[in-house]
Amino acid sequence: MLEEINELSLKLQNIQIQNSQELEDFRLTFLSKKGHVNRLFEAFRNISPEIKKEVGKPLNVFKKDVETLFEELKEKIENQSDNNNIDIDATLSVYINQPGSIHPIKAVENRLIEIFNSLGFDLSEGPEIEDDWHNFGALNFDEDHPARDMQDTFFIEKDVLRTHTSSVQIREMLKQKPPLRLIMPGRVYRNEAVSSRSNCFFHQLEGLYIDEGVTFADLKQTLYYFVQQFFGEGTEVRFRSSYFPFTEPSAEMDIWVGTNTPDDIRLTKGTGWLEVLGCGMVHPNVLKNCDIDTEKYSGFAFGMGLDRMTMLKYGISDIRDMFLNDIRLLSQFNGL
Repeated sequence: MLEEINELSLKLQNIQIQNSQELEDFRLTFLSKKGHVNRLFEAFRNISPEIKKEVGKPLNVFKKDVETLFEELKEKIENQSDNNNIDIDATLSVYINQPGSIHPIKAVENRLIEIFNSLGFDLSEGPEIEDDWHNFGALNFDEDHPARDMQDTFFIEKDVLRTHTSSVQIREMLKQKPPLRLIMPGRVYRNEAVSSRSNCFFHQLEGLYIDEGVTFADLKQTLYYFVQQFFGEGTEVRFRSSYFPFTEPSAEMDIWVGTNTPDDIRLTKGTGWLEVLGCGMVHPNVLKNCDIDTEKYSGFAFGMGLDRMTMLKYGISDIRDMFLNDIRLLSQFNGL
């Protein structure tokens, strides 16, 4: 019997099955009631105990090999059958695969990271779902500040979808000791009406610099350099006083677009100036909330919308166009 098992095992290795009829013949030969496996087990019952010890293991291995091979062949034949049922129109045009491209917002983000990296700013990221303290409290927002209202913020039970990447600043100031020089890109969310100029989610890049003796002049020179590198040499800039809970003094920075075309007039509301970012000196209360000595350290922070930067850089007039996955738009950025 052992010799027969070995011969059948060798035969099993050389079996070639091409179609369902051959598979059925294989099943009948090996796995049916009159097949080899069942016949050998019937004969196994009648042999002496001494021989059973020698034959039992090879017989079980043979049975397992037959069953495994049958399942593999069955799956192979079924897959072939599925493929044969697919209708193929050989007259259709052949579409050549086009290389993928970086999304324009990501291209702008990469360029900004490159610019600020050259100034010594390191990259940092944080969670998009935040608790109230990191998103508001530590950033000097009063309990009754309008930004806490449901009309501006998406709440998830006790947490919120972050409304700015400033929450990452808090996490880093708690984790690291000054000096700190960081940029923080990421997606943020606000419950706003969707239009050609705004969306309920968008992308920000914020910067933070904390060290001894940091002044507003350092902030201005950093942003002057950024503007010249991103928008081009000779770009005119102005700073206007503003208010943010987490900076004091606070400012907004505009660049000169001009009023040469109807688009310029629409974009700048006829002034020729376009706001591109907010900035200011980090409020002492924010530093205290992060256990940073305000007598020793000072710092500045700035934040800009990557979506608006992208629209301005590439002349995209509707912010919604960047999220439609329209290949006609996105394919224009293959070279970025």
